Amino acid sequence: MWNKTNIEEELQQLQPQNHNEIFDNFIANQNLRTSTPEEDLNSRLAKEGQSNAFNIDLLDSSRVYTIENIEKICVLYRLRFLSIKYFKPQLPKEAVQKMSRLEEEHLIRLQGLKVMAPSKLFKLEDKDDPLLFAPIGNGYYYLIHKWGSDLSWYRKGFVWPMRGPVHLLIALALLSFILTSLIPSGLFSKNEDFAQWFILYMFMFKGVVGITVFYAFALGKNFNPFIWNSKYFNA
Repeated sequence: MWNKTNIEEELQQLQPQNHNEIFDNFIANQNLRTSTPEEDLNSRLAKEGQSNAFNIDLLDSSRVYTIENIEKICVLYRLRFLSIKYFKPQLPKEAVQKMSRLEEEHLIRLQGLKVMAPSKLFKLEDKDDPLLFAPIGNGYYYLIHKWGSDLSWYRKGFVWPMRGPVHLLIALALLSFILTSLIPSGLFSKNEDFAQWFILYMFMFKGVVGITVFYAFALGKNFNPFIWNSKYFNA
């Protein structure tokens, strides 16, 4: 009845219609890149400085993604994008075969591999739909393989409140409205008016916010933009 979410298809929707634009931008970035003292997003994601010297002519342009688009999907669906060393499950045989094929075709040894997947699939350090990527430099990643089941159809909506503080407040306000509306009319007063309803709504809103704050602190929850590339559980 409800179609599950295919993360690879969601990534493809963020791509330009002409995939050759990606290579043009990638090559241009390589030619114009200069070293700066500031540490940008790409350098933070690849502190080890690992990238793979792929033969651009042999790559499938439709499988090359920018770190910006990867971040967008991770934030939308509350996913992590971490080094493969933190990935708990064993890689499927098909993924290993594709890695070997890439190494043979490009005469390289793949390094700096990263996986996009839900947090539960990673061995996170304390403070359902994996995609395997290889870095090709300048914030570009090549999708090697996708496996496993697609994400639940409701996941995007379910994690929507965790995109940021404003999203969370809107969700809590809506939840408080629903809960207040479920309270039978006249339960506390025979002549209930809007003022009384609003007071009850504010009481409900404060209660919902209090429970949420307690839950967030107790379990170390954080908003999606702050955890998508963090290896820490309480991030």
